[in-house]
Amino acid sequence: MENVFRIKELRYVPRWLVFFIDVSIVSFSILVSNLFLENLGVAINFNEYQSQKIFLTIAVNILFMLVFKTYAGIIRYSTFFDFFKIVWSSSCTMIVMLAIDFTSKLIFGIFLDLYHELFLFFFISVFLMFFFRMMVKRVFKIFMAPKEASSKIRIVVVGIEGESVSLGNAIIHNPTHPYQLKGFVNTESTSKKAILLGCKIYNKREFLKINNLSKQFDAVLLKGCMLNFEMEEWTNFALSKGLKVLKAPVINNTHEGSIIGDIRPIQIEDLLERTPIIIEKENVGNYHFDKSVLVTGGAGSIGSEIVRQVALLNASIIVVVDQAESPLHELKLELLEKFPNQRFKFILADISNVYRLEKLFEEYDFSIVYHAAAYKHVPLIEDNPHEAIFVNVAGTRNLALLSKKYIVNRFVMVSTDKAVNPTNVMGASKRTAELFVQSLQNSYGNQTKFITTRFGNVLGSNGSVIPHFRKQIAKGGPVTITHPDIIRYFMTIPEACELVLQAGTMGEGGEIYVFDMGKPIKILDLAKKMIKLSGYTPDVDIKIDFIGLRPGEKLYEELLTNHSTTVPTHHEKIMISKDPLMEFDDIEFLCKQIIRSTIKKDGFQVVKLLKVIVPEFISNNSEFEILDKIPEHEV
Repeated sequence: MENVFRIKELRYVPRWLVFFIDVSIVSFSILVSNLFLENLGVAINFNEYQSQKIFLTIAVNILFMLVFKTYAGIIRYSTFFDFFKIVWSSSCTMIVMLAIDFTSKLIFGIFLDLYHELFLFFFISVFLMFFFRMMVKRVFKIFMAPKEASSKIRIVVVGIEGESVSLGNAIIHNPTHPYQLKGFVNTESTSKKAILLGCKIYNKREFLKINNLSKQFDAVLLKGCMLNFEMEEWTNFALSKGLKVLKAPVINNTHEGSIIGDIRPIQIEDLLERTPIIIEKENVGNYHFDKSVLVTGGAGSIGSEIVRQVALLNASIIVVVDQAESPLHELKLELLEKFPNQRFKFILADISNVYRLEKLFEEYDFSIVYHAAAYKHVPLIEDNPHEAIFVNVAGTRNLALLSKKYIVNRFVMVSTDKAVNPTNVMGASKRTAELFVQSLQNSYGNQTKFITTRFGNVLGSNGSVIPHFRKQIAKGGPVTITHPDIIRYFMTIPEACELVLQAGTMGEGGEIYVFDMGKPIKILDLAKKMIKLSGYTPDVDIKIDFIGLRPGEKLYEELLTNHSTTVPTHHEKIMISKDPLMEFDDIEFLCKQIIRSTIKKDGFQVVKLLKVIVPEFISNNSEFEILDKIPEHEV
């Protein structure tokens, strides 16, 4: 039978055939309704014109079939939308024929009495056309489903609430996508016979006890609105059972048609994200509205996100400065497309060039400066300490002094937790920059509010550990970790930048704001979870190698120095760190000294001076450790 009809080779029922069958059903329905009325003994007026009435009804129905295109859908994928088109077509036919009956009686005094025939015809024709479509769907499913199902990912959806049902419906009604709905898991007790969308509802407790889950399912689908701890719990369980973990978009933010296309494998970033931060959007918006804003390091991970968020606040102009040509060009193309009404200026410049920067301050009269430009890679900076001074110290000094000179309202510096009790040149250079920026607050004639923000690692930033691990896993390993006990704090890029903007508006000048980074994460655990999420087994499919701490690297990072305390603010995620200060004249003298040493490219002299400026700077796993053994009076 399969070979005769070649159903497996048939992609869809041709439209002309659907149209012909629908017309046949309409004709059959009229004849059946008339026959039924005759058998009931219902009198039919003008029986001699019965054939004309039948042809007129068919003609009107064909007209509305063409109007509503009832034949145009692919029958095997019919939904209730197609059913409603049939209902509209038949309803309009009935209304027009009743109008003809009423007009005939009103003008000619001839009452055709079509009421009984039309109502009966309506129900019979709608039922038969819908039944025809359901039968075609069933036939295709019988012959095509085994072939299609073998290549589809068998999904169990977590939850039976409205969003979960919407996900299930989207999977069912998008058969061209590679998913097959196999069930739902309910966290509450459920009858063993409970069915939803034709699939079984599993009780969570019973579901967790099923042996060989991977034989029945391929993946667990999590809702986009699921809380972080729930997502982590289900991910850990699914991975332990050999199931993939997929994440759906938040349906409120997604068009129904794109739900399936937006389903993706869960990423480590999804599990590390915390409760969304609430910022004072109105207050932040007021500070930026119609203002001229400068963002240095604007093509970097943090800088570019600050630019994107400021672009939403209707600044008069955003000047983006970076020395990296290609990233700046790519950012320009992105921003001009995404924010066509925002005025931008993209400047290719090095912040260590004070003459280049001064031209910008003269021209644009900045109200706010976000200083995110910095060299940040610890091992590279340890090998090239003079470059850290040029950018992290001299560059910051240039921008801060120009901000004071041109009476910028707010100068917001992006710092790092590596500036706290630094063990490397990068951290010490950033701590020096912090000290210089703070010292300007109480310097003679200053009217600018100098504010520093300090936080840890951001997820997905350029050169961070997560993209690095992802590349290593894609290559088949090994994944390299410096030490089995190393831990780090993590924060998402948007979250960090929102807090930077919030802190910038809160500051009265001279503060170092530290952010609540949540709980620290062990990098080894992070690597293992990323390997599992990629469908591999750690140390079996993907090897993990420990390569030793890099020069200047710590096992853990800190947000506060040994001599600092914190003061809470009205924002629960932001605190003020009370760190030791330096007078402007003192730090200015030392900065000039270290810049002179940098010009001579005397690395050891540069680091010696850093240790004078930042006494808590103790080198770790570095060639500069020898300097920590020299008596203080010799330094």
